Amino acid sequence: MSEVREKLNATVLCGQERLNIEVTCGLGCDLLSDSLAFARPNCLLLTGLTNIQVLRIAEMVDAGAIVFVRGKRPGEDVIAEAREKGLPLLTTDLFLFESCGILYQAGLKSF
Repeated sequence: MSEVREKLNATVLCGQERLNIEVTCGLGCDLLSDSLAFARPNCLLLTGLTNIQVLRIAEMVDAGAIVFVRGKRPGEDVIAEAREKGLPLLTTDLFLFESCGILYQAGLKSF
């Protein structure tokens, strides 16, 4: 996750202490149903969705972390709950397509 933060020039919203984890795959998606259908355990979820439902999806699929794209930032309630659950949240100003491309070039695969 440290490399993800660096590559995306991302800001850590919570979970700084967990940036040593390694995510095994990535999924870029703005649809909750697709996130639920295609996410895998220990994946990195990249999305522009900032509501509490994103945390629910991350919990259900056992995601490793979430990166919010396009400069999006979730509310303090979402950040507080993610902090309680030990789920790293980051935000980047990059678009979803660009973020996925950068991470794919760096070796992060979809599955």
